[in-house]
Formats: sequence, C-alpha cells, structure tokens
Amino acid sequence: MTAPRVAVIGGGLAGITAAIALAEAGAAVTLLEARPRLGGATCSFARDGLVVDTGQHIYLGCCTAYRGLLDTLGMTAHAPIQDRFDVTVLAPGPRSAGSGGTTPRSAGSGGTTPLTPRRGRLRRTALPGPLHMLPALGRYPFLSLAERASVARPALAMRRVDPAAPGVDEQRFGDWLAARGQSNRARRALWDLFTVSALNIAGDDASLSLAATVVKTGLLGQKNAADVGVPALPLGELQGDAAATLLAKLGAQVLLNAKVAAIDPAPAPAAPAPVPGAAAPDLAAHAPFPAATAPGPAPAALDLAHPVASADPAAPSCPRFRVRLARPVDPIDLADPAASSDAADATEIPADAVVLAVPHEAAARLIPPGALPEATVAGWAGLGASPIVNVHVIYDRPVLDLPFAAAIDSPVQWIFDRTRISGLNRLSTPASSASQSLQPNETGVSLRSSVVNPGFHYAADGAADSANAADGAHGAGDAAQRPQYLAISLSAADEYVDVPAATLREQLVPALAELLPAAREAQVIEFFVTRERRATFRQAPGTARLRPRAGTRLPGLVLAGAWTDTGWPDTMESAVRSGLAAAIELRHTVLSTGPAPSASDSSTTIGVGQ
Repeated sequence: MTAPRVAVIGGGLAGITAAIALAEAGAAVTLLEARPRLGGATCSFARDGLVVDTGQHIYLGCCTAYRGLLDTLGMTAHAPIQDRFDVTVLAPGPRSAGSGGTTPRSAGSGGTTPLTPRRGRLRRTALPGPLHMLPALGRYPFLSLAERASVARPALAMRRVDPAAPGVDEQRFGDWLAARGQSNRARRALWDLFTVSALNIAGDDASLSLAATVVKTGLLGQKNAADVGVPALPLGELQGDAAATLLAKLGAQVLLNAKVAAIDPAPAPAAPAPVPGAAAPDLAAHAPFPAATAPGPAPAALDLAHPVASADPAAPSCPRFRVRLARPVDPIDLADPAASSDAADATEIPADAVVLAVPHEAAARLIPPGALPEATVAGWAGLGASPIVNVHVIYDRPVLDLPFAAAIDSPVQWIFDRTRISGLNRLSTPASSASQSLQPNETGVSLRSSVVNPGFHYAADGAADSANAADGAHGAGDAAQRPQYLAISLSAADEYVDVPAATLREQLVPALAELLPAAREAQVIEFFVTRERRATFRQAPGTARLRPRAGTRLPGLVLAGAWTDTGWPDTMESAVRSGLAAAIELRHTVLSTGPAPSASDSSTTIGVGQ
C-alpha cells in the first residue's frame, strides 16, 4: 500500500495540526512554511538575551482542541491552567462619586498625592455553571448595585441565543446589550473584559454570533470553561519547536522558507471507454465537495485505527496536484537537517491532496480557479483584519505582584509578568539596546535563521522597535532589586498600531504608574513594541457567511485556518479545530482506509472535546 502524498501549505497552528493528524494516520506529509520557523503568529524571537513572544496568548479550559494539540506535542506540563477562574481587575482611583462615572487620573509629578488605584476580583465558585460567576459579579466594585443587578437580564437572554441562527451574526453585540439594559459603563467595565481580547474588536462592534459563542461557552457553560491558562514556555518552544520535533519523528518533511507560488490541479485523466453491459459508474462517489456554509459540530478525533491510503491506485504516478514554489528548496531549509534531502532544489511538490492553511488573503490568491465560486473567494478575501499591539516594559524592580491582571478606565488592557518565561530572571542586567524599528508589515520575527532550533529563535537587527528615551540608560538599578518584565497586550489596537514606540511610551508608562503604585518609583530600563498588524480577521457582523468550510469543489483540496468556518472566533482554538476538520475531510473523501495497524503501533490521537 502506497502512502498518499499530502502537501500542507502553512506552518501555523492549523497547518501543524493537519500535518500531525495526517502523518499519524499514515500519509506522507510535506509541510511547507514560507517563514524560517513554524508556529505562524504564535512565535518567539531573541532580543538582548531575552526570549520574547511577539504576542501574549492565553487559553481557557474550554479550548479542548488546542489543549489536545499541546498534549500530543508533549507540552501539557508546560501549559498550566488555573484551578478556577480568577482575574484581578485594576483601575486608576479613587472611584468618582455616583454610580460608576469616569475615573479621575493621577496628577502625576505635579506635586499632588498620587491616587490609590482600585482593585476588583472576579473569581468563580465551585457552583455549577452558570451559577459559578454570580457571587463574583455581585461583589464587582466597578459597577453600581443597580448595574450589577442588571447583568442577569442579558446573561439569561444569552442562553437562548443560537450563534448559528439566521440573522444573529448580522447584529452588533453592543446594540444587543444596550437593548437589554446594559449601560455604556457596564459594557466597558464588564463585558469588554471578556469580548475585546477574545474577538480583537471593540466590544460594541463585535458580531453577536461570535460574542455569544464566547459568553455562552466561556462564562455560561461548564464551571471550568473560563479557567485561564498562561504558557510557561515561550510560544516558539511550546508550539513551533515541539511540532518540528514530532513531525520529524513521524517521518514528515518540513520545508522552511518555502513560499508557495501556485497550486496546479493535474489534468483529469481520460475516462475509460465504457464496457458493453457494465453497470453505470457511481458518479456520487466522485461528486465535488458541497459548498456548505452552516456551522457543523466540532470535529471529532481523527480515527487512527486504520492508516490512510490514496483512493486512486494510480496516485503515485499521477498526483492530483503540483504545488509550485517561488524558488527552489535549499537543503538548509529542511527543518530536520538529518532528514532526506530529496526535496533539495525542487521547484514543485507533487501531491495527492493539499491542505491550504494560510491567512485568508493568501488563501484567496493561492486557491486554484474553479475550486470554489468566485463570490465565495471574494467574500473571505474581504474579511478584513484587526491588529494587536504588544508593549514590553522592563522595570528595575518588581512592580506587579500578580502573574497577570486586567485593567479598565485605562489605555492598558491586560498586563502579564514575563520575567521568568523570558529568561530575565537568569540575567544579571538586561542590556538597553539602541533604537530599532520594524518594517511596516513585520512583527519582530527574525529572518536570520532558516532552521528551527528547539528552544531558541534568532532575532535580526530591527526585530522590534524601541524607545531610546533618557531613563533607558539607568541600567539595572539597585543590585538588591530584581528587574521585572511586563507585557501589555492591546487588542483591537487600530488606534495604536501606527503610533511610534516613543509616543506609546509617553502614554503607557504613566498609565501603568496609575495602576501599579510600585511603578511610580521604579525606573524603566527597557521599552519596546511588537505589532501584529493582521492578527485576526475583523470579527464584525456579517462575517459568518464569508467563512468557508474545509471542503472545496476540487477533491483533495481543503482549507484550514482560524478564519474558516469553525464556529469559533479567530483564536488558537479555532486554528486547531480547522486543522482537524481539514484532515477529517480528506479522510472522508479522497483518502481511503487501509488495514488496521499492528498492536505495536503507538500512534497518538489529537482529539476535540464535544
């Protein structure tokens, strides 16, 4: 039995997931990634001895597919999760008189006494969902008593909202909340905490369908669904490096710096002459994939009880597709240098099946004509993009006594302590670098290395832009103090994505001092910014009908990516689910089932909780 050849285009989480699932099922997988490392948007780089994630990512208890991938990669021990949902919320203080008006700001260095910031805490109980959050909401200090009581109305109404129902995706979440008694203050101080970071769009502007998925799954579902997990390793090591290692063990070939120029379907073979008296062929077995649009159930685990084989016996000599590369493959671009270099100098990859797992704009350019209706392709090409900006601040002493915190009434949204994960706690003094700047579409990722090196990612000159202001020369400060590295994550960052780092410093360092009293006396010894200009598609009303399912009209060509129709927002969970859906689509169509493996086969299954 000849293993079918599958080309997976795109080495982000969707492509990684599909490649692992298909390789474990017995396919001969070639994973093609245009960048010099795996991981897609979830990657890391090195800067002045520190390991920096381009963006801060978290996962929740309900992210069963993503956590299943981490388990397959052997990374569960490095992906801890809270015993129960527990988030501290910070705000400048004190609270103004009345029922939740705007908060006055500190006078800064003008000689007045600094204002004491306020703290709230949202911590679930052991009660079953949705009762588990009621005590925390009842004590939430940033809303008046009347506003807290009013939260029950939309919470109860949300349980009756079907995200897939016609018309739901056409509504703005803010309009829906306002119609159910939620004031502007309640929407900003409570609902935005959950939806802005999850949907990467201003809370009022979000699709009701996607917001309902977030609220119903994370807050109104099982009691542990919203428990927060923060990676204990840099993302490059947790995902990209671990995936490269596993794929090498599975015999898959990973090509880096392998930019795909086109996907060429092979000409259809001539139909054999009919045999007199023979039965008519079963055309249904070869019908094009349906252009389904309705969200389906979460993909089940890929059945590995039987390895896959090509449904076409002639596939080894007559591939369905040829994937053309923009340039020949260089042997140095093999992720595993010890692997076979048969692909060296190749300009095209023959394949019996192709998984197109790239961002939606790139997918629109690469999908072959006729694979889907032109209107479908034009629709997803117009999904748009929303940016995320991450601000990295290193202080000469600890200023935050929590692993992470949220903020309201502030330009700061979420703060994370990255001292240990970055390796800062192992450095005596982080060097203050000269001013650097990113190219317009870069996110701080190096192009210096073309080989995945587990545990370390190189950073080129210009890996991130930094503000070289006066207090950047203070050094590590008092030797008795330990420096602390904070990352500020700004979602829906349209107003910040083009702001120079020096200007962001002028805005955000004082904002941090309003939230963290210890920061008022601390010195900033490093400040730099990473920008994800196209972090997600713009998750506004009307986008559900634009997100395609995995299947196409070309048998053997499937789509994957967090932007596809997974029923989830554009998140790491959606990316993994899409990769599984693509693998299952191929298994159910062009890849047939072979004999069961021997008892000694120890294949691992990537599963998705239902």
